[in-house]
Amino acid sequence: MTDIPRRTAARTAKLASLPLGVAGRAAAGWSRRLAGGDGEEISAQMMAKSAEQLFSVLGELKGGAMKFGQALSVFEAAIPDEYAAPFRESLVKLQSAAPPMPGTEVHRMLAEQFGRGWRERFREFDETPAAAASIGQVHRATWRDGRDVAVKVQYPGADEALRSDLRQLSRMSRIIQPLVPGLEIKPLIAELRERMEEELDYRDEAAHQRAFAAAYDGDDKIKVPRVVASAPRAMVTEWVTGQRLSDVIRSGAQDDRDRTAALLAEFHYSAPARVGLLHADPHPGNFQILDDGRLMVLDFGAVARLPDGLPRPLSVMVRLALEDEPAALLELLRSHGFLRAASPLAAEEAVEYLAPFTEPLRTETFRFNRRWLQRQAERVGDLRRPEFQVGRELNLPPQYLLVHRVTMGTLGVLCQLDADVPLRGIVRHWQPWVFDAEDESAGRHA
Repeated sequence: MTDIPRRTAARTAKLASLPLGVAGRAAAGWSRRLAGGDGEEISAQMMAKSAEQLFSVLGELKGGAMKFGQALSVFEAAIPDEYAAPFRESLVKLQSAAPPMPGTEVHRMLAEQFGRGWRERFREFDETPAAAASIGQVHRATWRDGRDVAVKVQYPGADEALRSDLRQLSRMSRIIQPLVPGLEIKPLIAELRERMEEELDYRDEAAHQRAFAAAYDGDDKIKVPRVVASAPRAMVTEWVTGQRLSDVIRSGAQDDRDRTAALLAEFHYSAPARVGLLHADPHPGNFQILDDGRLMVLDFGAVARLPDGLPRPLSVMVRLALEDEPAALLELLRSHGFLRAASPLAAEEAVEYLAPFTEPLRTETFRFNRRWLQRQAERVGDLRRPEFQVGRELNLPPQYLLVHRVTMGTLGVLCQLDADVPLRGIVRHWQPWVFDAEDESAGRHA
């Protein structure tokens, strides 16, 4: 791997190998079954090989292909275990690893962004990348004032690759869908396409990160590294490192899982009130646990701008469902564009459909795990169940799409952690109006 393959035809051929490879393995599997092979063993081998191919292709292409893979990794907890197990490890790898670009390209990009004398800004610069992800990689260095810093450098051609991949993935969404049962692929790709432009300019990311770092400065639960310097395709931040969230998911003790999940929920629900922004890329590769117990948050390329906090209609919907006020809930859905005016949806059906958002708030502590999320996915995704038809009647207005996806993604990571979370208390602190209709202003600047 020397660079992002830039030619559209070459990238499309790589992406096409995903469904074609699965189809080929399926045909071979049927042949082996006809020859008397063990059906379950053959299926397991097919899925394991598909997982290996998924990581290989999405990781090598980086760009939009890898961004898509990282988004899938957030939702793997919703995939039934018989499908998910072989994919889980491959998707985790996509959260924080990719083949690196060569040093000559790194030097060229830094000279382009910070000037030919870029090395004078650093006392030391480690040529070996410390991390590599979808559109850039990170090097450890020592800033000229002696601070340890992380230098994030965008891959040459990342913009072309991102646009090309997401166009092709969108066209192929129906073919790719069987690779990840239980997830809606097309809307996910559409949302990634909508926000890709702002992720390509690191000056935007630096501005977002500065805002978060200022808001959480001195916080005893959340740490956001400070920005040291930024340019359109490179940025420098404080170097801070801890235990990867994926390691906690894989092998953490239960106390560590519970504590980590509570911190993640705290960050998700507090950020709109404290910063007026919502971190919109909640995959585990963007979080670490520091030695002092704080949650460190990385990668602020994608955010939702929420100057008035989380949208109030979404909170009121949850409150009305919690209070079992189906008629008022139905009226709210109609008046805010969540439901067609002529829809025959019954009020009680709307309350039931919101269970993934209300059930964790009905008790002081809720156990998030894969089985719970799988049941929710089955409930709304099974054509034979009434909830599926309810979903067809509902419409999510564009201004709420990103908030909804990030909230669902955060719930997905909580389920990967298999943790007991005091979510009711966290939400009550930052959105008291979810539980008390009269408290319409408290908490916004808490």
